[in-house]
Amino acid sequence: MLKIYNSIAREKQVFIPIVAGKVSMYVCGMTVYDYCHLGHARVMVVFDMINRWLRASGLDVTYVRNITDIDDKIIKRANDNNESIGELTSRFITAMDEDSAKLGVIRPDIEPRATNYIVSMVEMISKLISNGNAYPADNGDVFYSVNSFAGYGKLSGKSLDDLRAGERVEVDTHKRDPMDFVLWKSAKPNEPSWDSPWGKGRPGWHIECSAMGEQHLGKHFDIHGGGQDLQFPHHENEIAQSEAANQCTFVNYWIHNGFVRVDDEKMSKSLGNFFTIREVLEKYDAEVVRFFILRAQYRSPLNYSNLHLNDAKQALSRLYTALRSLTVEDVAIDWQHPVASAFQDAMNDDFNTPEAMAVLFELANHINKTGSLESAALLKKLAGLLGLLQRDPETFLQGDVSAEGYTPDEIDGMIASRLKARQEKDFAEADRLRKTLLDKGIVLEDTAQGTTWRRV
Repeated sequence: MLKIYNSIAREKQVFIPIVAGKVSMYVCGMTVYDYCHLGHARVMVVFDMINRWLRASGLDVTYVRNITDIDDKIIKRANDNNESIGELTSRFITAMDEDSAKLGVIRPDIEPRATNYIVSMVEMISKLISNGNAYPADNGDVFYSVNSFAGYGKLSGKSLDDLRAGERVEVDTHKRDPMDFVLWKSAKPNEPSWDSPWGKGRPGWHIECSAMGEQHLGKHFDIHGGGQDLQFPHHENEIAQSEAANQCTFVNYWIHNGFVRVDDEKMSKSLGNFFTIREVLEKYDAEVVRFFILRAQYRSPLNYSNLHLNDAKQALSRLYTALRSLTVEDVAIDWQHPVASAFQDAMNDDFNTPEAMAVLFELANHINKTGSLESAALLKKLAGLLGLLQRDPETFLQGDVSAEGYTPDEIDGMIASRLKARQEKDFAEADRLRKTLLDKGIVLEDTAQGTTWRRV
């Protein structure tokens, strides 16, 4: 029985879909004006893991992850680059898809782009005005009236009085209340705009997800997710908009992944510790990065450092080493098997991937001791549910060794020379050859079947 930590309830709850056997899930995606960074990588991988597990549990999932292709940052970047917004966003959507694919992320079922849903947004804003929850201002903007929605703050736990006292709110004389937020922005020079009953303009950020979620999943759906940074104000505002417009519960379960930190500091360009996915993948194998992300419980902070990535590489290598030299067949998982059952229990406990990975390592230890093909098949199958261990072990462990200075044939030759030296009891020469390879990042491992090698 799957339990999910529901942010709005602040506790783990048994997951009961609205429609038996089906799951509707919406995740806030990327604003495409630059390359995706480590925070985006975590969102991609975490909700890919959740999507995979829901499907492995026999549920029919409709997974929607939106693309924000119009906002202030996009407009500024396009103007700075002297290119059209379409050219800018298309380029970075392609880059996002490339990064996502390298991380082993399965494409969502639906990837709506905000600019294709302007009509739906205008319709929802009109409904909010009719219901008394929004108002047109004399400058052509339309604002949501937070005072009109009694449940405002139920996701974040913030009261309007506390927000007014503690939040820095940009002063806008057109608002009735400083906490009101914009639904429609009136047209400005050198900005794209669309027709609306309130004049030409473009939508605010929050309204797009309410409109696109409703279009694809209905007025009431199962799961809404995203990074913890979106809980307030973005997701809080989505609830206010959608529930005021449709007079029903918007979402049953809210899932938020934790922040990414770099060497225990907040990631930011000003600190010089801001990394794009592409920069990280220049140094580390993409599966190592995926493993690193899933090794942490999704709600906890994730601390990126070279030390932690190197440790993740060694840990993933141990799992691949257990499958080395074994012919593994594709099998159906017997969930009654004690190991499979332990893995399932971990994943059903709010997607507890650290505990699930502990099960994988126990299984790998058993394989190392027994050489069990049945256990090897189960290891590969269970890890596959996390998007791991699906490559040929030799390919992962040896990689592009020629880039380190030696070809595989040269390494095999040095291994043969070392073996000969050992047979002749020339241990100094054998040690020299081992160290020469180690200096190039190549580790030799002596087994009963012979000597194998892998990259550090």
